Amino acid sequence: MKTKFFKLGLALFCVLSSSLTWAQDANLNNFVKKLDDLTNKTAQEKVYLHMDKPYYAIGDNIWFKAYTVNAKTGMPSTISGLLYVELINEKDSIAKQLKLPMKSGITWGDFKLTDSLQEGNYRVRAYTQWMRNAGQEFFFDKTIKIGNSWANKVFTKSNNVLSTENNQQKVTTTIQFTDKQDLPYANAAVSYEVKLNNKTVERGKGNTNTRGEIIIATTNKQPEALKSGHISATITLPNKQVITKEIPLKTTSNDIDVQFLPESGKMVAGLPNKLGVKAINSSGLGELTSGVIVGNDGTEISRFETNKLGIGSFFINPVVGQAYKVNLTFANGAKKTMDLPTAERSGTVLSVGNLDSNKMSLKIYLTEDLLNKNDYNLLAQHNGTVYFSTKVSSAKQVTSLTVPKDSLPSGIVQLSLLSSTFVPLNERIVFVNNVNDKIEVKPENLKDSYGKRGKMDLTLATTHDGKPVQGSFSVAVTNTAAVKPDPENETNILTKLLLTSDLSGYVEKPNYYFLNNDRNTRFDLDNLLLTQGWRKIDWKQVESGPLAEKFPAEKKLQISGTVTKGGKPVVKGKITLVSFTGGFFMTDTLTDDKGRFNFDQIEFLDSTKFVVQARTEKDKKFVDIVMDNIPGQTVSKNPNTGDIEVNINQALAGYLDASGKFFEDQTKRGLLNRTILLDEVNIVEKRKPTYNSSNIGGAGNADAVITAKELETAFSLSQYLQGRVAGVQIRNGQAFARGSQSPMRISLDGMMMDGDSFDLDDIVVQDIETVEILKSIGTTAIYGMQGGAGVIVINTKRGDGARSVNPYTPGLVNYVPKGYAVVREFYAPKYDVKPDSRPDLRTTIFWEPQMVSDASGKAKISYFNADVPGTYRLVIEGIDVQGNLARKVLTYDVK
Repeated sequence: MKTKFFKLGLALFCVLSSSLTWAQDANLNNFVKKLDDLTNKTAQEKVYLHMDKPYYAIGDNIWFKAYTVNAKTGMPSTISGLLYVELINEKDSIAKQLKLPMKSGITWGDFKLTDSLQEGNYRVRAYTQWMRNAGQEFFFDKTIKIGNSWANKVFTKSNNVLSTENNQQKVTTTIQFTDKQDLPYANAAVSYEVKLNNKTVERGKGNTNTRGEIIIATTNKQPEALKSGHISATITLPNKQVITKEIPLKTTSNDIDVQFLPESGKMVAGLPNKLGVKAINSSGLGELTSGVIVGNDGTEISRFETNKLGIGSFFINPVVGQAYKVNLTFANGAKKTMDLPTAERSGTVLSVGNLDSNKMSLKIYLTEDLLNKNDYNLLAQHNGTVYFSTKVSSAKQVTSLTVPKDSLPSGIVQLSLLSSTFVPLNERIVFVNNVNDKIEVKPENLKDSYGKRGKMDLTLATTHDGKPVQGSFSVAVTNTAAVKPDPENETNILTKLLLTSDLSGYVEKPNYYFLNNDRNTRFDLDNLLLTQGWRKIDWKQVESGPLAEKFPAEKKLQISGTVTKGGKPVVKGKITLVSFTGGFFMTDTLTDDKGRFNFDQIEFLDSTKFVVQARTEKDKKFVDIVMDNIPGQTVSKNPNTGDIEVNINQALAGYLDASGKFFEDQTKRGLLNRTILLDEVNIVEKRKPTYNSSNIGGAGNADAVITAKELETAFSLSQYLQGRVAGVQIRNGQAFARGSQSPMRISLDGMMMDGDSFDLDDIVVQDIETVEILKSIGTTAIYGMQGGAGVIVINTKRGDGARSVNPYTPGLVNYVPKGYAVVREFYAPKYDVKPDSRPDLRTTIFWEPQMVSDASGKAKISYFNADVPGTYRLVIEGIDVQGNLARKVLTYDVK
């Protein structure tokens, strides 16, 4: 990547002086080259998912398109060929995971929200293996709300009251339990457990009152460390059915955290300093705050007021030896006094004015003791590409520069002042919104209004800099009467790829900064960057080189491993890979001098079962096969604390009502299946012998055995097991033994699967030959620690009838790797082909993940509106091969 240089004025808004030379210093040029080499070698990826809606209901599908770009160039990424997309529940466990193939940084897929899930605040996380080298702070991670009115029997509404007793924080939570008709479950037994940061702080039991309420009081003895958590409340219904609900505790404290952040990293006495202010509550949301800065003698120095997001700024010129305090006043009338950071006696300040739409002004200030000494280096870079670099003389106390914004790309630009030996002194990040590098999308034939079931034949023209663009776009159409938009809080292709992917921490209402490009918005955006951490370039790496590559970029699926005999590698051993899933497949290869083998020219879908057979060069089978297994990505705490909703079903009431009517209609048509939950029964029968068993305790040595014949009418394994085995409960697609907080481990054809990331419905029920339930100490003891929470042994069909299999066969292993997820097609009715008199109650009207514009920049879409009137919202997002981004929101009325 070539470094770009621009001539900038030495004096504020002035022409460049001849005394300032650009990038002529050999050491500076060498440093810039090292930075460029580093970012070329460690170029990470950015992932963004365009989802059809901001919230969902059980019974829905989450449709999404993924855009992956090279973090250095901004162009569609060719680094990785595989993308991992995960649905994470409120317990920070992976409920579902998809593995998707990418082509030129583009892929799409969907999650089916079965009624084995509960309502809650879920997260959609997406990343590549290559991105794991930089850390999960760079992943796409979005909190979405999933409600449940269609299959739900118990609705909860909670309210928290915070108080202080004996200098300890107390939370009093009232939880009301009602049915679908809003009738209370009175005098019902409830047990509960309160966890803060996964630490249990309270347990108890009780009965609901006549209003279906139970009151839980929690004392937080560590409010500084334990700030949020959840309540697991288990209620026993009149039919003896036991249902557990997870109630979020967003915060256990009324405290407001206020930070004062000097513009370029430190406050220096005798120089003008700009300080950013950030005030957030314990829920992670900004708080309106005002403050008065006073000196030692109480004299007022300055005032400030934050905006609605808790962000603001002010100027101060601190005096040597003077200490400053801030008297704060919050929106609720509370007051607080804090100290400002202590000003340093000597140093530099890098100050930026970024309110003008066309240019940015820079000033470098030096204290008097630094005059006429060593010169400095000023660099501006975007995603690791240096856009200008220059020497800054120490002959003057103030140096001023001007940067035209049309010379810089959209996104975050990092300005750094370095010493003569390239030690970082000051850093400032600014945002540039360059309108010239966006794709313009214009409808050619969109009318203001249409009728119910009106056919939409739309042509969209895409251009960049007035020229036609060929790009890949995704289109979502929703009815705002049901799916109410929240424009300021939207995560979209611009907010993610240009702003939040390069910032540390949670950004509240990210799209607020993109709705307008006026002076007030630029002021608020600049204050955001004053207070939000940057996480891109570590200057120490420039000299030390890139970090070790722990996770290589995945280009395609592969099955690999190592073959040994007596602890030594088997060289030139024959490896055969066989699968009977969906037909017969076989291929083979040889091991290398390290005993390694790799099948990397295959593609397969998820749940494909393989048999790997190994032999020595002399056809001996007594060898050991160890399959490669990339460790799964751990799940951190939800970083999007401000997006958590306590009462999901109440917050989504309008949408759930509309979705419920649609689901009921789909069920009547036979297009949607509802899980039938049976009352718990005890199985009292003689243990059945089982065939094809991988149970290391022996075939049939189980507390319950279920055969393929019994599963013939099952819709899913989780649905079938619900209530059929005493002491086993099904929650979110996972099985839990009574009294256990951890899911039962799953042994699939002898392979122990991760219970947190692999659920029962990941297996096609028709492929199962037998299921063995191990929950007592007598059946699980042989599994050791892995069997502590119980084991479900699943034995799949082999295609050759019932047979007995030794759990260990020399030179042979059964292997079920994660394959590609099956990508489904969004269903949209075609009334001109097949008229239908039944009501059309869709909330997502249309979803097209791959709308490609032709050489003339034109793209066409066609669909039919639904029967529900309202304002229909059409959102188009996309990218071209040069990395230019597109986002367009259009509306029309259906009457």
